[in-house]
Amino acid sequence: MKRILLSLAAVLIAGSALADIQDPPMNEYGPTRKLGRAISNLMYAGSEVPTTMDRINDLEGNSATFGYGLAKGISRVCFRLRWGAIEFFTFPFPTYKHSFRPPYKSNIPWVNGGFEEFPPELGFQTRKSYCTVSQNY
Repeated sequence: MKRILLSLAAVLIAGSALADIQDPPMNEYGPTRKLGRAISNLMYAGSEVPTTMDRINDLEGNSATFGYGLAKGISRVCFRLRWGAIEFFTFPFPTYKHSFRPPYKSNIPWVNGGFEEFPPELGFQTRKSYCTVSQNY
């Protein structure tokens, strides 16, 4: 009787250990995120021009800003509009490597060569709240 109870307890404990596998790491990339990324790329693609011009100004100076920076910004706008349209029409389907991840290379390894998942936001932003959070002692 003891063996049956011990084996039943072991099965119950092992059965509850499978709960972590139900939420895979790529679960945050789904069709809803892909649709949101497509809409953002279509609506805010124009923010690439001033952002790219500012980056070129910081890296290469004023004379390169209105030539190379403007041309690179316009090409980035066209890239975002193209992928926004493609992802808008294919959002229900996992197209890139059987997932919903963005198909373009990330900006992380290449500082000026890749793309962020969403278009850049213009202006100053802060991620800190200005209110103090009350602490319970």
